[in-house]
Amino acid sequence: MIPGFSYELFTTRNIGFVTEAEQARLRQAMVFVCGVGGMGGAAFMALARAGIGRFVIADIDVFEVSNLNRQVFANAGTVGQPKAEAAAEAARAINPEIEIEVLGAEWVERLPEIAGRCKVIVNGMDDIAAGLHLYRTAKAAGASVIDAYMSPLPSVIVVRPEDPRPEERLGFPTLGKDWRALSEDDKRAAMLCEVTHVMLHSRSRHHVDLAIAGEVAAGRRSRMSFAPMVITTGMMMAYEAIALTLGKRTGTDCRGWFFNPYRPAVERPLPAPVAALLKPFVARALAKMVAGP
Repeated sequence: MIPGFSYELFTTRNIGFVTEAEQARLRQAMVFVCGVGGMGGAAFMALARAGIGRFVIADIDVFEVSNLNRQVFANAGTVGQPKAEAAAEAARAINPEIEIEVLGAEWVERLPEIAGRCKVIVNGMDDIAAGLHLYRTAKAAGASVIDAYMSPLPSVIVVRPEDPRPEERLGFPTLGKDWRALSEDDKRAAMLCEVTHVMLHSRSRHHVDLAIAGEVAAGRRSRMSFAPMVITTGMMMAYEAIALTLGKRTGTDCRGWFFNPYRPAVERPLPAPVAALLKPFVARALAKMVAGP
């Protein structure tokens, strides 16, 4: 225990951003964070410090040295440890009264039950197939999913139960397919659909090495990731999770938006007619990037 700890003292400086009644609601809330490495870990940390009282968290990986550049729970003491267990231990050191259910690979089988209990879900994974399972199950359970694009700029989307799934909205070749049986070509094509959306609706291309981005899109290189981008995204996701928990609308929808700190500016999706005109040019440019020199 932390000497002199009480939940009220722990959250006293939250009051003013939220009311005492809202803080009490946060204390009773339950959030599922699926993936507590990069942006999911940052969101989990922010939500724990905000006083969310109950969590289910899941991750199948262990912390590696390559995670140290951006993941808030990665440090010299946690390298080699399971991410979910290390993140839970850190959260309990912040709030000894927090309730955390820690899961590994079994979250996949338990997802219908988890989504039935947790109406707010933060998707911190980068697994396209498992993400399809998450979104489909959330819809059936009436849960909302907070997510972000594969983008060099911080972004956030909120997909409510009545909203189209990303695979529907972005045109993934996965509709009607068992998420467990997707081919590598299916996954690659789905990723390219998402990257096309990012390139079309944001200025991401101006803030990243396009040659390296092409290698990532082609599967020849691991995804780029940068602490300011990852942690900012996690904070944006945490704001959305708090708003959903308190029944507030922020203006973020299933299309989401991008935060461009280089300008600075908020970049929202283009009007549909403009996007339709520009998409073939973006797709052609992306195909050249993927093909490489």
